[in-house]
Amino acid sequence: MKIFHCDHCQSLVFFENVQCVNCGHALGFLPDLQDMGSLDPSGDGHWISPLPAARGRAYRLCENYRQENVCNWTVPVDDPDPLCASCRLTKVIPDLMVAGNKEAWYRLESAKRRLIYSLLTLGLPLEGKGDAESGVAFEFLADARAPGSDPVLTGHNEGVITLNLAEADDSERERRRTQLHEPYRTLLGHFRHEIGHYYWDRLVAEGPDGDGFRKLFGDERLDYGEALKRHYSQGAPADWQQRFVSTYASSHPWEDWAETWAHYLHMTDSLETAAACGLSLKPRRADEPAMRSAGMDPFGESFERMVEAWFPLTYVLNNLNRGLGLPDGYPFVLSLPALEKLRFVHGVIGRARAAAARPAAVNGLG
Repeated sequence: MKIFHCDHCQSLVFFENVQCVNCGHALGFLPDLQDMGSLDPSGDGHWISPLPAARGRAYRLCENYRQENVCNWTVPVDDPDPLCASCRLTKVIPDLMVAGNKEAWYRLESAKRRLIYSLLTLGLPLEGKGDAESGVAFEFLADARAPGSDPVLTGHNEGVITLNLAEADDSERERRRTQLHEPYRTLLGHFRHEIGHYYWDRLVAEGPDGDGFRKLFGDERLDYGEALKRHYSQGAPADWQQRFVSTYASSHPWEDWAETWAHYLHMTDSLETAAACGLSLKPRRADEPAMRSAGMDPFGESFERMVEAWFPLTYVLNNLNRGLGLPDGYPFVLSLPALEKLRFVHGVIGRARAAAARPAAVNGLG
Protein backbone atom coordinates (compact mmCIF):
# COMPACT_ATOMS: atom_id res chain seq x y z
CA MET A 1 0.00 0.00 0.00
CA LYS A 2 1.27 3.45 -0.93
CA ILE A 3 1.34 6.32 1.54
CA PHE A 4 -1.17 9.05 0.74
CA HIS A 5 -1.29 12.79 1.49
CA CYS A 6 -4.05 15.38 1.26
CA ASP A 7 -3.34 17.42 -1.87
CA HIS A 8 -4.69 20.55 -0.13
CA CYS A 9 -2.65 20.57 3.07
CA GLN A 10 -0.19 17.66 2.54
CA SER A 11 -1.27 15.99 5.77
CA LEU A 12 -0.95 12.23 5.97
CA VAL A 13 -4.18 10.41 5.06
CA PHE A 14 -5.02 6.75 4.91
CA PHE A 15 -6.64 4.41 2.40
CA GLU A 16 -9.93 4.25 4.33
CA ASN A 17 -10.27 8.01 5.02
CA VAL A 18 -13.25 10.03 3.74
CA GLN A 19 -12.12 13.37 5.17
CA CYS A 20 -8.81 15.04 5.93
CA VAL A 21 -8.66 15.48 9.71
CA ASN A 22 -6.39 18.50 9.29
CA CYS A 23 -8.15 20.70 6.70
CA GLY A 24 -11.57 19.05 6.56
CA HIS A 25 -11.61 18.45 2.81
CA ALA A 26 -13.60 15.49 1.53
CA LEU A 27 -11.43 12.63 0.31
CA GLY A 28 -11.99 9.76 -2.08
CA PHE A 29 -9.94 7.05 -3.71
CA LEU A 30 -9.61 7.58 -7.47
CA PRO A 31 -9.21 4.09 -8.97
CA ASP A 32 -8.21 5.43 -12.38
CA LEU A 33 -5.22 7.17 -10.76
CA GLN A 34 -4.60 4.67 -7.96
CA ASP A 35 -4.46 7.59 -5.55
CA MET A 36 -6.36 9.28 -2.75
CA GLY A 37 -7.51 12.77 -3.71
CA SER A 38 -9.35 15.62 -2.09
CA LEU A 39 -12.71 16.39 -3.66
CA ASP A 40 -14.20 19.79 -4.43
CA PRO A 41 -17.95 19.90 -5.19
CA SER A 42 -18.75 21.15 -8.69
CA GLY A 43 -22.55 20.89 -8.68
CA ASP A 44 -25.00 18.22 -9.84
CA GLY A 45 -23.49 15.79 -7.37
CA HIS A 46 -20.15 15.89 -9.18
CA TRP A 47 -16.73 16.41 -7.68
CA ILE A 48 -13.41 17.65 -9.05
CA SER A 49 -10.05 16.46 -7.76
CA PRO A 50 -7.27 19.09 -7.74
CA LEU A 51 -4.68 16.36 -8.26
CA PRO A 52 -2.66 17.35 -11.37
CA ALA A 53 -2.98 13.83 -12.76
CA ALA A 54 -6.79 14.14 -12.67
CA ARG A 55 -6.59 16.98 -15.25
CA GLY A 56 -9.87 18.44 -14.08
CA ARG A 57 -11.77 15.19 -14.55
CA ALA A 58 -15.14 15.07 -12.82
CA TYR A 59 -16.18 12.22 -10.51
CA ARG A 60 -19.23 10.95 -8.68
CA LEU A 61 -19.18 9.32 -5.29
CA CYS A 62 -19.79 5.57 -5.41
CA GLU A 63 -23.45 4.90 -4.62
CA ASN A 64 -22.34 2.87 -1.61
CA TYR A 65 -20.32 5.91 -0.54
CA ARG A 66 -23.19 8.35 -1.02
CA GLN A 67 -26.08 6.23 0.29
CA GLU A 68 -24.61 3.76 2.76
CA ASN A 69 -21.24 5.22 3.79
CA VAL A 70 -19.53 1.84 3.38
CA CYS A 71 -17.18 2.91 0.58
CA ASN A 72 -14.78 5.78 -0.13
CA TRP A 73 -14.12 5.22 -3.84
CA THR A 74 -15.19 7.44 -6.71
CA VAL A 75 -16.58 6.85 -10.20
CA PRO A 76 -15.72 8.94 -13.30
CA VAL A 77 -18.84 10.83 -14.38
CA ASP A 78 -18.73 9.28 -17.85
CA ASP A 79 -19.07 5.79 -16.33
CA PRO A 80 -22.78 4.82 -16.29
CA ASP A 81 -22.37 2.37 -13.40
CA PRO A 82 -23.44 3.95 -10.08
CA LEU A 83 -20.99 1.74 -8.17
CA CYS A 84 -17.22 2.01 -8.07
CA ALA A 85 -14.87 -0.52 -9.61
CA SER A 86 -14.73 -2.48 -6.35
CA CYS A 87 -18.36 -2.36 -5.18
CA ARG A 88 -19.73 -3.37 -8.59
CA LEU A 89 -18.00 -6.73 -8.19
CA THR A 90 -20.20 -7.54 -5.17
CA LYS A 91 -23.42 -9.15 -6.42
CA VAL A 92 -25.02 -10.18 -3.11
CA ILE A 93 -24.93 -8.18 0.12
CA PRO A 94 -26.41 -9.13 3.50
CA ASP A 95 -29.86 -8.02 4.67
CA LEU A 96 -29.20 -4.52 6.01
CA MET A 97 -32.36 -4.64 8.13
CA VAL A 98 -30.66 -7.15 10.42
CA ALA A 99 -28.77 -5.51 13.28
CA GLY A 100 -25.01 -5.61 12.77
CA ASN A 101 -25.12 -6.60 9.11
CA LYS A 102 -24.27 -3.14 7.77
CA GLU A 103 -21.18 -2.95 9.97
CA ALA A 104 -20.14 -6.43 8.86
CA TRP A 105 -20.71 -5.49 5.22
CA TYR A 106 -18.49 -2.43 5.66
CA ARG A 107 -15.67 -4.57 7.07
CA LEU A 108 -15.96 -7.00 4.17
CA GLU A 109 -15.96 -4.25 1.54
CA SER A 110 -13.04 -2.49 3.24
CA ALA A 111 -10.93 -5.65 3.10
CA LYS A 112 -12.03 -6.29 -0.50
CA ARG A 113 -10.94 -2.81 -1.56
CA ARG A 114 -7.44 -3.57 -0.31
CA LEU A 115 -7.49 -6.75 -2.39
CA ILE A 116 -8.67 -4.89 -5.49
CA TYR A 117 -5.97 -2.25 -4.97
CA SER A 118 -3.32 -5.00 -4.93
CA LEU A 119 -4.69 -6.69 -8.05
CA LEU A 120 -4.71 -3.39 -9.93
CA THR A 121 -1.19 -2.60 -8.75
CA LEU A 122 -0.01 -5.98 -10.03
CA GLY A 123 -1.71 -5.34 -13.38
CA LEU A 124 -3.78 -8.52 -13.25
CA PRO A 125 -6.85 -9.00 -15.49
CA LEU A 126 -9.95 -8.15 -13.49
CA GLU A 127 -13.46 -7.99 -14.92
CA GLY A 128 -16.85 -8.41 -13.34
CA LYS A 129 -19.14 -11.30 -14.19
CA GLY A 130 -21.42 -8.92 -16.07
CA ASP A 131 -18.57 -7.81 -18.34
CA ALA A 132 -16.93 -11.14 -19.17
CA GLU A 133 -17.74 -14.83 -18.76
CA SER A 134 -14.35 -15.24 -17.11
CA GLY A 135 -15.05 -12.37 -14.67
CA VAL A 136 -15.27 -12.50 -10.89
CA ALA A 137 -18.13 -11.77 -8.49
CA PHE A 138 -18.45 -11.64 -4.69
CA GLU A 139 -21.32 -12.77 -2.50
CA PHE A 140 -21.54 -11.90 1.20
CA LEU A 141 -23.99 -14.27 2.86
CA ALA A 142 -25.17 -14.86 6.42
CA ASP A 143 -26.00 -18.24 7.89
CA ALA A 144 -29.71 -19.03 7.86
CA ARG A 145 -31.35 -18.80 11.26
CA ALA A 146 -33.55 -21.86 10.80
CA PRO A 147 -32.45 -24.83 12.95
CA GLY A 148 -30.59 -27.46 10.98
CA SER A 149 -29.74 -25.13 8.09
CA ASP A 150 -26.37 -25.64 6.46
CA PRO A 151 -23.85 -22.89 7.20
CA VAL A 152 -22.55 -20.64 4.45
CA LEU A 153 -19.17 -21.89 3.28
CA THR A 154 -16.50 -19.38 2.37
CA GLY A 155 -15.10 -20.46 -0.98
CA HIS A 156 -14.78 -20.03 -4.73
CA ASN A 157 -16.79 -21.60 -7.54
CA GLU A 158 -16.34 -20.66 -11.21
CA GLY A 159 -15.50 -17.04 -10.52
CA VAL A 160 -17.97 -16.52 -7.67
CA ILE A 161 -16.30 -15.89 -4.31
CA THR A 162 -18.53 -16.36 -1.28
CA LEU A 163 -17.68 -15.09 2.19
CA ASN A 164 -19.62 -15.95 5.32
CA LEU A 165 -20.69 -12.75 7.04
CA ALA A 166 -19.66 -14.26 10.39
CA GLU A 167 -16.01 -13.86 9.36
CA ALA A 168 -16.44 -10.09 9.80
CA ASP A 169 -17.03 -10.64 13.54
CA ASP A 170 -13.61 -10.50 15.18
CA SER A 171 -14.55 -12.73 18.11
CA GLU A 172 -16.18 -15.36 15.87
CA ARG A 173 -13.26 -15.36 13.47
CA GLU A 174 -10.85 -15.79 16.37
CA ARG A 175 -12.95 -18.66 17.71
CA ARG A 176 -12.74 -20.40 14.33
CA ARG A 177 -9.01 -19.71 14.07
CA THR A 178 -8.44 -21.33 17.47
CA GLN A 179 -10.75 -24.25 16.70
CA LEU A 180 -8.87 -24.98 13.45
CA HIS A 181 -5.44 -24.46 15.05
CA GLU A 182 -4.56 -21.74 12.56
CA PRO A 183 -1.82 -19.20 13.30
CA TYR A 184 -3.45 -16.60 11.07
CA ARG A 185 -7.03 -15.83 9.99
CA THR A 186 -8.13 -12.42 8.68
CA LEU A 187 -10.73 -11.05 6.29
CA LEU A 188 -8.03 -9.84 3.93
CA GLY A 189 -6.39 -13.26 4.10
CA HIS A 190 -9.69 -14.89 3.07
CA PHE A 191 -10.02 -12.59 0.08
CA ARG A 192 -6.44 -13.19 -1.02
CA HIS A 193 -6.84 -16.95 -0.73
CA GLU A 194 -10.14 -17.17 -2.62
CA ILE A 195 -9.00 -14.87 -5.43
CA GLY A 196 -6.05 -17.24 -5.76
CA HIS A 197 -8.47 -20.00 -6.79
CA TYR A 198 -9.98 -17.65 -9.36
CA TYR A 199 -6.59 -16.85 -10.86
CA TRP A 200 -5.59 -20.52 -10.91
CA ASP A 201 -8.56 -21.11 -13.21
CA ARG A 202 -7.72 -18.09 -15.31
CA LEU A 203 -3.91 -18.03 -15.46
CA VAL A 204 -2.78 -21.61 -14.84
CA ALA A 205 -5.56 -23.95 -15.99
CA GLU A 206 -6.04 -21.90 -19.17
CA GLY A 207 -2.38 -20.99 -19.66
CA PRO A 208 1.01 -22.55 -20.42
CA ASP A 209 2.05 -23.17 -16.81
CA GLY A 210 0.18 -26.42 -16.11
CA ASP A 211 3.22 -28.69 -16.28
CA GLY A 212 5.30 -26.36 -14.15
CA PHE A 213 2.47 -26.21 -11.62
CA ARG A 214 2.26 -29.99 -11.25
CA LYS A 215 6.02 -30.32 -10.76
CA LEU A 216 5.89 -28.02 -7.75
CA PHE A 217 2.38 -28.33 -6.32
CA GLY A 218 1.30 -31.81 -7.39
CA ASP A 219 -1.50 -33.13 -9.58
CA GLU A 220 -4.67 -31.07 -9.10
CA ARG A 221 -6.70 -33.90 -10.68
CA LEU A 222 -6.61 -35.77 -7.37
CA ASP A 223 -10.10 -36.06 -5.85
CA TYR A 224 -10.57 -32.72 -4.10
CA GLY A 225 -13.42 -33.78 -1.81
CA GLU A 226 -11.57 -36.86 -0.59
CA ALA A 227 -8.40 -34.85 -0.05
CA LEU A 228 -10.22 -32.39 2.20
CA LYS A 229 -11.91 -35.20 4.16
CA ARG A 230 -8.53 -36.77 4.73
CA HIS A 231 -7.04 -33.45 5.80
CA TYR A 232 -9.75 -32.73 8.36
CA SER A 233 -9.73 -36.26 9.75
CA GLN A 234 -5.98 -36.87 9.81
CA GLY A 235 -4.46 -33.41 9.81
CA ALA A 236 -1.38 -32.24 7.97
CA PRO A 237 1.65 -34.52 7.48
CA ALA A 238 4.32 -34.25 10.16
CA ASP A 239 6.78 -32.64 7.77
CA TRP A 240 4.34 -30.10 6.31
CA GLN A 241 6.48 -27.13 7.31
CA GLN A 242 9.30 -28.40 5.13
CA ARG A 243 7.12 -28.23 1.99
CA PHE A 244 4.16 -25.89 2.48
CA VAL A 245 3.36 -22.37 3.68
CA SER A 246 0.56 -23.66 5.95
CA THR A 247 -1.09 -26.85 7.13
CA TYR A 248 -4.10 -26.19 4.88
CA ALA A 249 -1.80 -25.93 1.88
CA SER A 250 -0.93 -29.59 2.39
CA SER A 251 -4.52 -30.74 1.80
CA HIS A 252 -4.60 -30.52 -2.03
CA PRO A 253 -2.59 -28.84 -4.82
CA TRP A 254 -5.39 -26.31 -5.39
CA GLU A 255 -5.21 -25.24 -1.74
CA ASP A 256 -1.42 -25.20 -1.86
CA TRP A 257 -1.64 -22.79 -4.79
CA ALA A 258 -4.28 -20.57 -3.10
CA GLU A 259 -2.33 -20.39 0.16
CA THR A 260 0.89 -19.62 -1.72
CA TRP A 261 -0.86 -17.00 -3.85
CA ALA A 262 -2.29 -15.33 -0.72
CA HIS A 263 1.17 -15.37 0.84
CA TYR A 264 2.61 -13.67 -2.24
CA LEU A 265 0.02 -10.88 -1.91
CA HIS A 266 0.92 -10.52 1.78
CA MET A 267 4.52 -10.02 0.73
CA THR A 268 3.99 -7.54 -2.10
CA ASP A 269 1.55 -5.37 -0.15
CA SER A 270 3.74 -5.27 2.97
CA LEU A 271 6.88 -4.56 0.98
CA GLU A 272 5.19 -1.73 -0.90
CA THR A 273 4.11 -0.22 2.44
CA ALA A 274 7.62 -0.56 3.88
CA ALA A 275 9.12 1.06 0.79
CA ALA A 276 6.60 3.90 0.81
CA CYS A 277 7.49 4.58 4.45
CA GLY A 278 11.19 4.62 3.58
CA LEU A 279 11.84 1.74 5.92
CA SER A 280 15.34 0.29 6.02
CA LEU A 281 17.22 -1.67 8.68
CA LYS A 282 20.80 -0.75 9.54
CA PRO A 283 21.75 -2.84 12.59
CA ARG A 284 24.81 -2.09 14.66
CA ARG A 285 26.02 -5.67 14.31
CA ALA A 286 26.88 -7.14 10.94
CA ASP A 287 25.30 -10.50 11.85
CA GLU A 288 21.81 -9.05 12.41
CA PRO A 289 19.14 -8.74 9.67
CA ALA A 290 19.63 -5.70 7.45
CA MET A 291 17.36 -4.28 4.78
CA ARG A 292 17.92 -1.65 2.16
CA SER A 293 14.89 0.47 1.35
CA ALA A 294 12.80 -1.60 -1.06
CA GLY A 295 11.58 -0.26 -4.39
CA MET A 296 8.13 1.33 -4.48
CA ASP A 297 6.98 -1.39 -6.87
CA PRO A 298 7.89 -4.71 -5.23
CA PHE A 299 6.95 -6.57 -8.38
CA GLY A 300 9.48 -4.50 -10.30
CA GLU A 301 12.12 -6.18 -8.18
CA SER A 302 13.49 -9.64 -8.89
CA PHE A 303 12.09 -12.40 -6.74
CA GLU A 304 15.48 -12.71 -5.03
CA ARG A 305 15.39 -9.03 -4.15
CA MET A 306 11.89 -9.40 -2.72
CA VAL A 307 12.94 -12.27 -0.48
CA GLU A 308 16.08 -10.43 0.54
CA ALA A 309 13.89 -7.62 1.89
CA TRP A 310 11.11 -9.85 3.20
CA PHE A 311 12.94 -11.82 5.88
CA PRO A 312 14.37 -8.76 7.68
CA LEU A 313 10.97 -7.06 7.49
CA THR A 314 9.22 -10.01 9.16
CA TYR A 315 11.97 -10.16 11.79
CA VAL A 316 11.35 -6.58 12.88
CA LEU A 317 7.56 -6.93 12.55
CA ASN A 318 7.47 -9.89 14.92
CA ASN A 319 9.81 -8.23 17.42
CA LEU A 320 7.67 -5.07 17.44
CA ASN A 321 4.52 -7.13 18.02
CA ARG A 322 6.13 -9.00 20.89
CA GLY A 323 7.15 -5.69 22.42
CA LEU A 324 3.47 -4.71 22.39
CA GLY A 325 2.43 -8.02 23.94
CA LEU A 326 0.81 -9.21 20.71
CA PRO A 327 1.19 -12.48 18.78
CA ASP A 328 3.65 -12.55 15.91
CA GLY A 329 2.37 -10.51 12.97
CA TYR A 330 4.04 -13.02 10.66
CA PRO A 331 3.60 -16.52 12.16
CA PHE A 332 5.14 -18.42 9.24
CA VAL A 333 8.37 -20.14 8.27
CA LEU A 334 9.26 -20.38 4.59
CA SER A 335 11.11 -23.51 3.51
CA LEU A 336 13.03 -23.75 0.23
CA PRO A 337 10.18 -25.68 -1.49
CA ALA A 338 7.70 -23.03 -0.31
CA LEU A 339 9.95 -20.31 -1.70
CA GLU A 340 10.10 -22.08 -5.06
CA LYS A 341 6.29 -22.13 -5.15
CA LEU A 342 6.25 -18.40 -4.37
CA ARG A 343 8.74 -17.88 -7.20
CA PHE A 344 6.34 -19.74 -9.51
CA VAL A 345 3.49 -17.41 -8.51
CA HIS A 346 5.82 -14.47 -9.16
CA GLY A 347 6.43 -15.78 -12.67
CA VAL A 348 2.76 -16.42 -13.43
CA ILE A 349 1.84 -12.90 -12.36
CA GLY A 350 4.75 -11.46 -14.34
CA ARG A 351 3.62 -13.16 -17.52
CA ALA A 352 0.02 -12.06 -16.98
CA ARG A 353 1.15 -8.52 -16.34
CA ALA A 354 3.29 -8.45 -19.46
CA ALA A 355 0.43 -9.81 -21.58
CA ALA A 356 -2.12 -7.27 -20.36
CA ALA A 357 -2.87 -4.59 -22.92
CA ARG A 358 -3.63 -2.16 -20.11
CA PRO A 359 -2.49 -1.90 -16.45
CA ALA A 360 -5.95 -3.00 -15.33
CA ALA A 361 -8.95 -4.36 -17.19
CA VAL A 362 -11.66 -3.29 -14.77
CA ASN A 363 -14.61 -1.72 -16.57
CA GLY A 364 -14.58 1.98 -15.87
CA LEU A 365 -10.87 2.37 -15.12
CA GLY A 366 -8.34 4.30 -17.14
